[in-house]
Amino acid sequence: MPHASTAYLALGSNLGDRAAHLRAALQALRTRGIEVTRVSSFHETAPVDVPAGEEHLTFLNACAEVRTGLGPRALLDALLEIERELGRVRSGVRHAARTVDLDLLFYADLVLNDPALTLPHPRLHLRGFVLGPLAEIAPDLMHPKLGKTVRELLAKL
Repeated sequence: MPHASTAYLALGSNLGDRAAHLRAALQALRTRGIEVTRVSSFHETAPVDVPAGEEHLTFLNACAEVRTGLGPRALLDALLEIERELGRVRSGVRHAARTVDLDLLFYADLVLNDPALTLPHPRLHLRGFVLGPLAEIAPDLMHPKLGKTVRELLAKL
């Protein structure tokens, strides 16, 4: 893959067959020519900041390392397309239940503040459900803005 970049993704699901949704998302990445190089184990996690009435819908979360020739915005577009294909409906309610949620956490060591995309993900350092799986596959990955590794960020939570 010429000029490929390494990126890290968070995957989550709290509706239906959660593990099947995560596996389908990983396969959908591969069918788009995005090489999935590492995947964490699946972590059962409590919901965070969900709408009233959805507190019982626990999440299955994972992180993946990928290699891609797509630029960061094109990769984000692919993630959003995969979410739609796998039945995610964006109702406008923040943190509503979803079949699958795919977040772009890091793209190489790029720092980007754009209305459509902020890199690294602006809240990843606050989220144990992201840092736990990410520490499995990339504990020494350095956050380019915070100057700390994933392992160090997880230890601070």
